[in-house]
Amino acid sequence: MKFIRREVSRYRKLSKAWRRPRGVTNKVRKRLSGKGRAPSIGYGTDRSRRGLHPSGLREVLVSNVKELEAIDPATTAARISGRVGKRKKEQILKRADELKLKVLNR
Repeated sequence: MKFIRREVSRYRKLSKAWRRPRGVTNKVRKRLSGKGRAPSIGYGTDRSRRGLHPSGLREVLVSNVKELEAIDPATTAARISGRVGKRKKEQILKRADELKLKVLNR
């Protein structure tokens, strides 16, 4: 869930980043219905699922073929770094297929 700053649509200079409402009469701070949601402890993810990719696997950033060897295909998925060129990316994808690894950004 994305929490946006109150009055962000009203003023152009405000960023959408969440800022805690501190005003005495602020409706979001008072948690009135229809006035937007504020972050609270109840929105947290389970500790066992925190930081996982939606597929349920942990992500590991890979920038060369050698780094693929340390990845466990049952629990981890690879994400190829954006700084890797086309030729090396093809090599990484070929080796990942041999190791039966899931690559998140083919």
